[in-house]
Amino acid sequence: MPILAMLAVMLSVATILITWSVMGGFLKTLVNSGRSLIGDVTVSWPNVGFAHYDELIGMLEEDEMIDGATPIIETFGLIQLPDDRIELITIKGIDPVSYDRVTNYTDTIWWKPIEEPTAKDRDGSDVRLDPQFTGAMAMFESNAVTLTRFNQESGQTERAGVLGVEVTGLNIRTEDGIYDPRAFGFRATPDGSVERVPGFMPAGGSVGLTVLSLDSTGKPVDPVTRTIPIANEFQSGIFEIDQSTIFVPLETMQEMLRLYEARKVELVENPFATEVDPVTGKRRPKMSEVVGIDPARVTTVLVRSADGADLQEVRDRVFEIYTAFEEKHVGEVPSSFSMENQIRTWEDLNATMINAVKKETGLVLFIFGIVSFTSVFLVLAIFWSMISEKTKDIGILRALGASTTGVAWLWIRYGTAIGLIGASLGTAAGYAVVININSIHDWLGRTFNLVIWDPRTYYFIEIPSEVELDKAIIVFVVGVLTCVLGSLIPAFRSARMDPVKALRFE
Repeated sequence: MPILAMLAVMLSVATILITWSVMGGFLKTLVNSGRSLIGDVTVSWPNVGFAHYDELIGMLEEDEMIDGATPIIETFGLIQLPDDRIELITIKGIDPVSYDRVTNYTDTIWWKPIEEPTAKDRDGSDVRLDPQFTGAMAMFESNAVTLTRFNQESGQTERAGVLGVEVTGLNIRTEDGIYDPRAFGFRATPDGSVERVPGFMPAGGSVGLTVLSLDSTGKPVDPVTRTIPIANEFQSGIFEIDQSTIFVPLETMQEMLRLYEARKVELVENPFATEVDPVTGKRRPKMSEVVGIDPARVTTVLVRSADGADLQEVRDRVFEIYTAFEEKHVGEVPSSFSMENQIRTWEDLNATMINAVKKETGLVLFIFGIVSFTSVFLVLAIFWSMISEKTKDIGILRALGASTTGVAWLWIRYGTAIGLIGASLGTAAGYAVVININSIHDWLGRTFNLVIWDPRTYYFIEIPSEVELDKAIIVFVVGVLTCVLGSLIPAFRSARMDPVKALRFE
């Protein structure tokens, strides 16, 4: 019977630890994937953006709490894919060098040479491993790092973009968690037939981008369309991002949205005013005059905090620096009062996703906790049965002078010992399962064709397998307490047992 009690505690502890570790690991992996493309803190003024961003970045990077900052332009537009499909897409204009310093952008580049196969790719079928494609993959990676691509027809290097790996739908995700690129896609024609179009985007593919440009006051001016060669594709690990995002050079977005540096001119009211034409040297009527320079603008500055810095403290420090920056350019940039709610941490930006997964984790733990709490009643029933069998022994102890507290304490210690052994075994079993969960899952797939974590469905190739010490301690302590709790009522019963009646019963 004590062994049954130990098994009950062991199973409940192992179940809770495995559930909490996997769900917690899933949340951690999901959050880190989302964080990888937005940095730690964002300073954002959407649509029209703000000027003098280079100066703000310089002020930010001088602070010891900040490792780096980068300007970006984020907007929405329409993308025309090679098969002529029109989709809504998020467009991010970036400076690849500083953007990588803040977000580790190069780690998300997909088409690049790799030396070892991914965890699930047991037969080495990943095209990136093939030696004959190493040179091409290295070129694709270089193109992504610089956001450029060489044009064979013109003989010139052009600005290029990097697509999310799921945008075109032409990359087939295999059961090994890798992508099998299609050499060709197909476009429907008006006569009902189809024709081939490039399928592997880094090798000559391009897309059309259409955005609505704005004037300095935020009013729409006209749509701008541009053909963007594709240098590479990226995978962040968040399906919504990889399905609907494209990176393009910052300068390209500044030109398309009219956020580049420009001269401010005013019409000359004097009809008799003249000026010398700098080209011909002849005098001509003066139509306008330059009254200033409208600086280039961006919509967002991303900030990366120093290692170990508290995220909220970094956010507050960024706001202080922006306040000092705004004082230097009063009337030229948004006020610090307006920016109070526009300076946010990555946790603020991902609050909906994080809270949803946290609530789901909490709900699953609550349900498993209720199920595992039945071990309390199992221990109670086992101890009640044991006390019934030990009535004579309890009567002898009481007759020899054992106190009620002493008898009760004996059973509570017994319950504690069983709880310690059961919780220890459960923690060890849970740890072993979590650490080897992917091997166990693979064995189930090979043996019983039972695939729960399909890499074609989940973006994480492997099930998260990390046991956090604080979680293991909490589960262990709770496991011991459930056994102690289950032994309390039987212990109280044994303590109140009359020794005369106990011995007479025997």
